[in-house]
Amino acid sequence: MVAEQGGPEDQKPQSDEARSAFVPPAGVERRTTASEDDQPTSEFAIPPGLTTESQGPGPASASGSGAGSGTASGADTTGSAFALPSTYSAQHPPPAFTPAHGSPMIRLTKEAPWQDRMRTMLRMPVAERPAPEPVQKHDEAGPAVPRVLDLTLRIGELLLAGGEGAEDVEAAMFAVTRSYGLDRCEPTVTFTLLSISHQPSLVDDPVTASRTVRRRGTDYTRLAAVFRLIDDITTEDVEVSLEDAYRRLAEIRRNRHPYSGWVLTLAGGGLAGAASVLVGGGALVFVVAAIGAMLGDRLAWLCAGRGLPEFYQFVVAAMPPAAMGVALTLTHWSDVRPSAVITGGLFALLPGRALVAGVQDGLTGYYITAAARLLEVMYLFIGIVVGVLLVLYMGLQLGAQLNPEARFVAHDRPVVQILASMALCLAFAILLQQDRSTVLAVTLNGGVAWVIYGAMARTGNISPVLATATAAGLVGLFGQLFSRYRYTSSLPFITAAIGPLLPGSATYFGLLGVAQGNVNAGLASLSTAVATALAIAIGVNLGSEISRLFMRVPGAVGGANRRAAKRTRGF
Repeated sequence: MVAEQGGPEDQKPQSDEARSAFVPPAGVERRTTASEDDQPTSEFAIPPGLTTESQGPGPASASGSGAGSGTASGADTTGSAFALPSTYSAQHPPPAFTPAHGSPMIRLTKEAPWQDRMRTMLRMPVAERPAPEPVQKHDEAGPAVPRVLDLTLRIGELLLAGGEGAEDVEAAMFAVTRSYGLDRCEPTVTFTLLSISHQPSLVDDPVTASRTVRRRGTDYTRLAAVFRLIDDITTEDVEVSLEDAYRRLAEIRRNRHPYSGWVLTLAGGGLAGAASVLVGGGALVFVVAAIGAMLGDRLAWLCAGRGLPEFYQFVVAAMPPAAMGVALTLTHWSDVRPSAVITGGLFALLPGRALVAGVQDGLTGYYITAAARLLEVMYLFIGIVVGVLLVLYMGLQLGAQLNPEARFVAHDRPVVQILASMALCLAFAILLQQDRSTVLAVTLNGGVAWVIYGAMARTGNISPVLATATAAGLVGLFGQLFSRYRYTSSLPFITAAIGPLLPGSATYFGLLGVAQGNVNAGLASLSTAVATALAIAIGVNLGSEISRLFMRVPGAVGGANRRAAKRTRGF
């Protein structure tokens, strides 16, 4: 054999490098070519004998980059694995690739509300989303990407500033971009920042724009107008060009609030008076609580005009109702319940809207926005606590006899309480600047919620927290149904309706216990107030989700399945 006839050098033990898996075994002839070192091959190179569309017959010359691009001469143009094929057109892109596990079947019926369809799209990976079907027309050059992104951000800014949840804001932004034909868009919403990214194709650089929300206010009439604009943009029968959308958006911004400042002040007084009657007060208590709430509102407006932060505005607004209650105690009027006066003033200040939005963002997976909203609620609540505690402490120093054991539960006035709860919802709707067409629905929704709560907590002796959660769930269910029938936001039908369920009395007695030195009892009552507030927020969100799960829109033959927000199991 050849190996046995070798010289002494062949008999030496081989090194580790010589025993590599790529070294031919002994006795096997190794074939070498002169062209291998000059031009190494690659798995991306075109095999010999294979022709491409841009090449004539004959062997293909592999380019030095190893990309295998089908050019007429591989030496003339250097190919790349990321280069666009010669047949690719941005205006008519080919279908997206199919993942290894297959594409899921998506049923997005056009009869379903755009909110449901866009929520389904947001929870899907980009590769699995169906291609957009542009609703609005544009020229042959394609949609004006910067203008569409700017319009989308402006619409999202109005929604977020009006108190809409982060998921609904992202769904609205996604609906606008897809209606104008932009694919591969990713909106992102936090508490004060909105951004959107658009990638024209898989090989193009993404375009990103952002906008900061500097000022937030409550105007549900403006919110409903923005939803009508989005509904028109997403409807095929209505043609809304970019110019028309900008014009309508400017009109929405210029429109004045439906109710003036003094009307809002009167509504705040009516809300506090109705809340005082709801917890057992009479006609005189109604008047005193209304006066205290109106004084607090005017002082808060004065502080706002001076540029004081919102925290101090709540501190100032909470002091007049508490001062009215302490003054009634010092006068020793037996027919007036000071606790009802103070509780009525607290009802007008508790941030129920921000609490519901914060918990809803957390339950739907937007944890950064939820944390920011809940932190805002905590600051506002601390402002109310500071204002009331200052007045209660001063009243105790003056000899006011405030009895924390005088819990007011009136079982013998169900009709009066139902009417008071409906009046409270009516005043709350005015404070939220709601459209007049929604006031009656939200008033009835709040009355039904109080009936459910009273039947469970006072007649059935069920836990007040559980009764509150159940009533709030019905509020969310009915509010979502109203919004789905009218294709608008659910906030105008929900926020004011939860007014009678807010924990005003528990908050007052907790603060009174802390002011009198009974910290344990005060903290226990405040814990009940916090639990009640969380029950309201969770109940509202659960009722809304139940309506989406089991109830269809009239005329819709199918639905859009929204995936869960959290896809891991906590690992």
